[in-house]
Amino acid sequence: MFRKTLRAALLSATLFTASCATMEAGMEPAAPTKAEMLAKGSLSEIATAIRNGDVTSEEIVEAYLYRIEKIDRSGPILNSIIAVNPDALDIARQMDAELAAGTNRGPLHGVPVLLKDNIETKDNMPTTAGALALKDNFTGRDAPGIAGLREAGAIILGKTNLSQWANFRSTNSISGWSAIGGQVRNPHVLDRSPCGSSSGSGAATAAALAAGSVGTETNGSIICPSVMNGIVGFKPTVGLVSRTHIVPISPTQDTAGPMTRTVRDAAIMLTAMAGSDPADTATYKADSMKTDFAAGLDAASVQGKRIGVLRFAQGSVPEITALFEAALETLEAKGAVFVDIDEYQAPAGLGGDEFLLLKAEFKASLNDYLASTPDNITTRTLSDVIAFNKENADIELALFHQDILVDSDALPGLDDEAYQKALANALKGTREDGIDKMLADHDVDLLIVPTARPSFLIDPVHGDNYPGGVGAGYIAAIAGYPHITVPMGTVRGLPVGLSVMGAAWDDTEVLKAGYVYEQASNKITKPAYRRTVEDMDSISKAMSPLSAEK
Repeated sequence: MFRKTLRAALLSATLFTASCATMEAGMEPAAPTKAEMLAKGSLSEIATAIRNGDVTSEEIVEAYLYRIEKIDRSGPILNSIIAVNPDALDIARQMDAELAAGTNRGPLHGVPVLLKDNIETKDNMPTTAGALALKDNFTGRDAPGIAGLREAGAIILGKTNLSQWANFRSTNSISGWSAIGGQVRNPHVLDRSPCGSSSGSGAATAAALAAGSVGTETNGSIICPSVMNGIVGFKPTVGLVSRTHIVPISPTQDTAGPMTRTVRDAAIMLTAMAGSDPADTATYKADSMKTDFAAGLDAASVQGKRIGVLRFAQGSVPEITALFEAALETLEAKGAVFVDIDEYQAPAGLGGDEFLLLKAEFKASLNDYLASTPDNITTRTLSDVIAFNKENADIELALFHQDILVDSDALPGLDDEAYQKALANALKGTREDGIDKMLADHDVDLLIVPTARPSFLIDPVHGDNYPGGVGAGYIAAIAGYPHITVPMGTVRGLPVGLSVMGAAWDDTEVLKAGYVYEQASNKITKPAYRRTVEDMDSISKAMSPLSAEK
């Protein structure tokens, strides 16, 4: 009851305004308005329509509020959005007034976007990380990347649900679950995982509940929900986008990044988000590396580009292999030159080393973050969070435990020798002995591989059962190198994607390669909102007994 009451309070603000008033009266529009049709398009299309006066920002916000009520709150019930900005419509009217007065902030002017709810915004919404302990965490601060989006004219429409504490709480967790937001559903097939931890950002973007969204990744949390929900996800080089005022896990691996319906949209958002921040030392090169990432796509080409094919990570799923080979043929027709890479010698203990460094950095960085929250937040340390969860076990511990929090809290500080050794081994194994070595040894510019296998079932009994064997995104995640996933097609109605990775600060080249493939292939698949894959005619027929012919 407490969770339902809390969610209702967080969501009540302005959901039933303007076009939503029609629904309150039980009357849906006879036909979609221009704004409602545009809302399902790309961010670029929406921005152009606003700029040209074909639609107002206010109308677009109203259209998304309508879709949130129709798709996220009722109908399929995706649970992808935790809170709606109570001032979104007022901000949209301000953006419209600026445009009418001749002020155009750029390609995001008046465009509504969503933020993962571990990213702070000065709008009147808390930053909760999905945890009851932070339900009143109204900080009044913009994370620098969000300040960049706002300066470029974007409207923060709301906050998306996520795997609680960015999926760094339990070894038997369910991706997409949080105590505040409940369980996010995959809009393609509702009983399949949206993947974590930026699950709400992935599902909401796929369902066109905003023009785009911002996610965060430590190891796969932008890429996985993007591929599982059939959208574009871009994880930038760590240090291109500031992590200040984002609930942390690891300063070594954390980054925010765009999740959108097209590569161009991701590049537009990244341009606004990127930049150096004195409070985040990892960003010291960001200003010199920042560019207009979208402008670079206009002349994007892979003609003569040497690309390493990570055969050791393509897996053996026939449907994925067929789609991957078709993707390679598409890029080869555009002039790409492929070189097979048959092995990667991961250092012994890489997984354990990474887990140790994440747990150690989580304790230190979360304690620092909690100390900066408003005085009304009583959980000031990781130890406090653990105790709070025990006191609220009927909600917080009803589905799975908090062993990662407990293990992290028991670790010594970052000057500990075991942590220092794990950090050095993990970075060396994925950088100079990993991506850098593969690029140099095979004389290639980029790396390419299927992103992952199709989504797995949501399972509140056993937790996640992630099917491995396909993809190598963990290497880029640990190294802190850029990685994009672009839709590559579907397997039994479930999206799969194509991954492109590069060396540190090669973000532009990774985006360009993803763009060339996207434009040549056009593999984006819209959600079907099936309850289960068995709702597909071909699967339903195959799983039913043969009927005797009469």
